[in-house]
Amino acid sequence: MKANKVLFVYNAHAGQGRIRFALTDVLDIFQKAGYEVTVHPTQARGDATVCVKENDGKYDMVVCSGGDGTLDEVIKGMGECEHIVPIGYLPAGSTNDFGKTLGIPAEFSKAAKVIVDGKPFACDVGKFNGSPFIYIVAFGALTEVSYETNQRIKNVFGHLAYVIEGIKSVGMGNLKPFSMSIVANDQLIKDTFIYGMVSNTISIGGMRLQDKGVKLDDGEFEALFIKYPNDPVELNSLLSSLLAQEFDPEHIYYFRASEIHIKADQEIPWTVDGENGGSHKEVDIENLQKHVQIIAPENLPVLDSET
Repeated sequence: MKANKVLFVYNAHAGQGRIRFALTDVLDIFQKAGYEVTVHPTQARGDATVCVKENDGKYDMVVCSGGDGTLDEVIKGMGECEHIVPIGYLPAGSTNDFGKTLGIPAEFSKAAKVIVDGKPFACDVGKFNGSPFIYIVAFGALTEVSYETNQRIKNVFGHLAYVIEGIKSVGMGNLKPFSMSIVANDQLIKDTFIYGMVSNTISIGGMRLQDKGVKLDDGEFEALFIKYPNDPVELNSLLSSLLAQEFDPEHIYYFRASEIHIKADQEIPWTVDGENGGSHKEVDIENLQKHVQIIAPENLPVLDSET
């Protein structure tokens, strides 16, 4: 990817400040590629959004370094710009789900070379009640535990650890049921759930999932809603289904959709890209197909919706 002027926005505190120790090497790679780089360390939450908007039309590319939240802010700012330019991403957070899905290396120098040698990819972005998100919105018993799960357990068991730790953290008797109606693909689902997610990723909370044909540019989300188990027998059956990732329809709704409307009997707390998304009784989720251009490695399967 060739560019002349580059705006480099980074969160110096993400991932225990790792980018500060690699900044010289990263800037050297960009300079040798012929980039004229302006560096902007973020000052507060939301600053990346403001910075991108204020520099609309001044740069050929925006590079951001931080966690998925920093990338969220940059994409939000880009969405409000008149001149849309490609975005390069140097993942620096603790989980970096979106970076893993894109195949961007965790090592900064290698990620910088992806930006220099890669190509712009038109990627889907979501809207959650009008606010942009990159890869996942979720509610329920499992939304907070992935970041608390021991990394060694994550590496061995992957998504199984995510589910088991979530249910263990609250216990069968304390699983909270959420009654709601879901409208997607002209179908109505009415049921009671313990967890739900709408995503465009193959990594959640730092753990890789089976991708099940996930594409980042197909205009559709993957939606998974886990039914409330009425007794330990149903719970065991549910866990077996999740372990096999077969998504038994007796216990799990799994489908793809570009728009999803959810109405609950009560206000439900949501997470948006791993951050607090507020509590809502009604939620509208919309896929904006190929809304932004992210610099990505060539020949990455999840980037090719034609395969």
